[in-house]
Amino acid sequence: VRAGNRGTVARRARGFPMIRFMDGNEAVVEGALAAGCDFFAGYPITPATSILTGMIRNLPASGGLAVQAEDEIAAMGFCIGAVMAGRKALTATSGPGISLCSENIGLAIAGETPLVIVDVQRQGPATGSATMGAQGDVQFVRWVTSGGYPTIALAPTSAEDCLRLTHRAFELSERYRVPVFLMLDKEIGLTRERVDLAILEGMRPVERRTAPTDRPFLPYDFDRPEEVPPMSCFGGPHILRYTTSMHDKTGYLTKERDKIAEMMHHLEAKILDALPDFAEVRVEGPADAAAAVLAYGNTARSACEAGRRAAHAGASLRVVIPVTLWPLPEAALREAIGDARRIVVAEQNLGEYVREVRRLFPDRDVRLVRRVDGR
Repeated sequence: VRAGNRGTVARRARGFPMIRFMDGNEAVVEGALAAGCDFFAGYPITPATSILTGMIRNLPASGGLAVQAEDEIAAMGFCIGAVMAGRKALTATSGPGISLCSENIGLAIAGETPLVIVDVQRQGPATGSATMGAQGDVQFVRWVTSGGYPTIALAPTSAEDCLRLTHRAFELSERYRVPVFLMLDKEIGLTRERVDLAILEGMRPVERRTAPTDRPFLPYDFDRPEEVPPMSCFGGPHILRYTTSMHDKTGYLTKERDKIAEMMHHLEAKILDALPDFAEVRVEGPADAAAAVLAYGNTARSACEAGRRAAHAGASLRVVIPVTLWPLPEAALREAIGDARRIVVAEQNLGEYVREVRRLFPDRDVRLVRRVDGR
């Protein structure tokens, strides 16, 4: 137990609930520490800065290292280097910063580097309105690098979600050796609410699967495309190679077409084949509703309130909340939507996720309700 939580645990032992009033950014810090994160690098940017300051304040006490980098490009590079040297890394930024991270995110995908990237979204484009929330980075993190290789993106709807999903993001990043995005927005990140810290009791530091030392080792070895190779860290028992270029299973640059195709299919299959294991979609309201509202993140809270008001008025409305944004949880969304003929997609952007819903339900009446003024 971290020193900062001892008072809370003592209260629990005396029969008091482990309740704390905290915002989503603070919950991200707690979730990362519970997952065993021991490295953070970031650059100040509204509305994600309090994650940087929270990690600087808390990480050294548990033996970790937190660094304020000169910019977001460097922060991502620091995280990649730290992970490949044996650390578990987190970075946090917002829209302008996530744009700067994109090249190094591509490197992390190519090098199969597990790390967690928190994007506390704000109104864009460019600098935009730094103190207003939005959901404008949803499609960006899906296509964040050239080639369109899949990553994982999770969208919390509350501070308690931020705590749970940060830990979950570390689990998924280590299991599939891939960057995982946690898609907050300004309202989730900076709104304070009650969080039951009893959830921490079920969280353990995330283990990294490392390669055995008593057999031959290849840095990117697999028999089937969906297999995830175990890691070995620089400074350890194995010879490693890490490159931005297309490589074979040994890590050497290659121009052989069959080896290139094999590696590209692997980067896709290890995520898409595993999607049923981590796809999460929440549902509120009757299963036989003729209409459904689909929303995520902060917007889902408004959708749930709309569902409750509809029920009070005697109307039938289903609310569908994709917690796993990417890869698109197609099977889970089809089951959640059910037979609803009208689907209203509510987003704080010009309409990004609605494109996927229309593709998934071409025979339904899919409508967009959007808001892009920061509210």
